[in-house]
Amino acid sequence: MKMLPVPRLLLKIRMASLRRMIVCLALVMVALPGLAMADTDRRIIVQSTTSTQNAGFYDHVVPPFTQQTGINVGVVAVGTGQALKNASRCDGDLLIVHARAAEDDFIAAGHGIRRHDLMYNDFVLVGPQRDPADAARAMSIIDALRRIHRSGARFASRGDESGTHKKELALWKEARLVPSPTSSGDGDSWYLETGSGMGATLNFAVQSDSYALTDRATWLAFANKFRHRVLFSGDPRLFNQYGIVEISPAHCPNAAHEEATIFAQWLLSVEGQQLIATLTRKGQQLFIPNAGRAD
Repeated sequence: MKMLPVPRLLLKIRMASLRRMIVCLALVMVALPGLAMADTDRRIIVQSTTSTQNAGFYDHVVPPFTQQTGINVGVVAVGTGQALKNASRCDGDLLIVHARAAEDDFIAAGHGIRRHDLMYNDFVLVGPQRDPADAARAMSIIDALRRIHRSGARFASRGDESGTHKKELALWKEARLVPSPTSSGDGDSWYLETGSGMGATLNFAVQSDSYALTDRATWLAFANKFRHRVLFSGDPRLFNQYGIVEISPAHCPNAAHEEATIFAQWLLSVEGQQLIATLTRKGQQLFIPNAGRAD
């Protein structure tokens, strides 16, 4: 048998070892993405009302939650009505909205399994400083709306089925007034629908010298107030409760239910509630935590 020279033999051994090492490394690299997904790619999508986003709520609560749990949180901020529709199509893992009747309907339809009170604030009526409808002298929010209607002063409505829009429509109904937008050409010229979120509607109200209903947190965070101010608040009818709703696993089996439940329970915990209470603007607390039992 012909023997290879020693140097060539060592070279062949080393090359064979190197090939085995490369194969092993390749197998490890194939496995690593799966391991990385398990460790770092835990994420949820929250379908949310715009008011929490406008107020900086998620910027305040998400970073410490992600730091503790490794779960990333994405937010789709739309009107409450659209958020509920998105979640009913399984385009999200958790809901944070503020329209209790619609939330209950969502659960009754089998789209959600649990709803919790999370926090609250209130709605306020804002308008031009000169107050042409004399709304600041109203005895109630119903009286204020009737004054606006009688005066013919402009009112900017979101018109987007959001929680704020639903509240506004309920208040007009209680006032026995049913204003219609001018988009059809035959509506009330003083009642203007934007079809937009709260921030955009407030911008429009300021520019058009209109009254508007808004949640207090968005108003406090809103920078373009110009000569607009809060003209009426404090009516119990203006209470604004936010709820957190867990999506049904039976309806949306591919949703990230475990991660969504962890986030929900963290927000409802003592730690989460205390953190919510520290979110302020100009020394004013934006949300009052009031975590309650599941409904």
